[in-house]
Amino acid sequence: MSNTIWSVDEHLEDVLAAVEPLEPIELQLPDAQGCVLVEDVTVPLALPPFDNSSMDGYAVRVADVAGASEEFPAVLTVIGDVAAGSGELPAVGPGEAARIMTGAPLPPGAEAVVPVEWTDGGTGGGAATGMRAASDAPEGASGEVRVHRPAEARAHVRARGSDVQAGDLALAAGTVLGPPQIGLLAAIGRGTVKVRPRPRVVVVSTGSELVQPGETLAEGQIYDSNSFALAAAARDAGAIAYRVGAVTDDAETLRQTVEDQLIRADLLVTTGGVSVGAYDVVKEALSSVGDEDEPGSGIDFRKLAMQPGKPQGFGSIGPDHTPLLALPGNPVSSYVSFELFVRPAIRTLMGLPDVHRPRARAALRVDKALSSPAARRQFLRGTYDARESAVTPVGGSGSHLIAALAQADCLIVIPEDVTSVEPGSEVEVVLLG
Repeated sequence: MSNTIWSVDEHLEDVLAAVEPLEPIELQLPDAQGCVLVEDVTVPLALPPFDNSSMDGYAVRVADVAGASEEFPAVLTVIGDVAAGSGELPAVGPGEAARIMTGAPLPPGAEAVVPVEWTDGGTGGGAATGMRAASDAPEGASGEVRVHRPAEARAHVRARGSDVQAGDLALAAGTVLGPPQIGLLAAIGRGTVKVRPRPRVVVVSTGSELVQPGETLAEGQIYDSNSFALAAAARDAGAIAYRVGAVTDDAETLRQTVEDQLIRADLLVTTGGVSVGAYDVVKEALSSVGDEDEPGSGIDFRKLAMQPGKPQGFGSIGPDHTPLLALPGNPVSSYVSFELFVRPAIRTLMGLPDVHRPRARAALRVDKALSSPAARRQFLRGTYDARESAVTPVGGSGSHLIAALAQADCLIVIPEDVTSVEPGSEVEVVLLG
């Protein structure tokens, strides 16, 4: 570990320079959700693929219903039923109508659809209120129907290709596949799609004092919250997260654990054991795991000009040069470090165009001036009021105050050269979504 103090931006630049987007793979639609498309997808067939009815009613010829009214209805012979999915369609000739369901193809000869409410529904009575199912409507598909209103050509018909035309661009490369995009791919018949896969992130927490939630605490023990928070944050960033809870403070055990996890990791994140105490097991375990054939590899432990989160480690490990970020063990330090360094790395692996959280400017709501350490970029937890463009700090500046973190929805950034911020001053905030 050198005595150089790194800036937040230098460290982030170093991390992102070492992370390449993952190689694209072909995935089934359900597995491609949240992934980034690497190819333009064009529409192989028009949607809808045929003219179809937007109503339950009767498919008719325009001339046959011209001038129809309640008093003088047009009386048409019903020649059959057209349901959604119908293959063989009856041809509608002069004086004829076909009973048609919403989404069913417009039969040949028909030029418009009259909704069932404009007819007697084939019952010989007054205006129908709706259609009965084919199975219990013996009068439906045969006999006569009285139509009480005229219809223009193409009335209640959804034209073939009115949604998209064959050859149109459906989705451009770089699109993140959310539910509507997955729906569109399915609608145009695409079962698989070429995407960058979601990165697999393994989170390992270290510390002999850590106990898993649900177990009983003995004297001097605390619950392992970091591995849960960071695995959840990795998932939230778009990754597939694997959590390895609480490895004891033993360098050999930790080295073994990390090596075992390489098989399923595109990115490794450790938390704890990186500062300057005697038990900084991560430093001890990982200082010797460089790739022999790769100069400059291995893990570099550094001090950053930031608060919280001063001690950080970063490098690559194992035969595939898997990137590893070693974060501090304090819950708030580890979470802030994740937001600043790990999340952008995950989103770079995904091939996303924008890897950073959105930022905003806001007026600081405090009773008295806030102090901030010189030559350190400070990140305070806050709650952001978008309507007022204001931000209020929550909790103190302690890096262990996890309760305040749960109330926060942003980080307030106080630059390195600022040591005091007056009430009402404009500050930069990182919005945590």
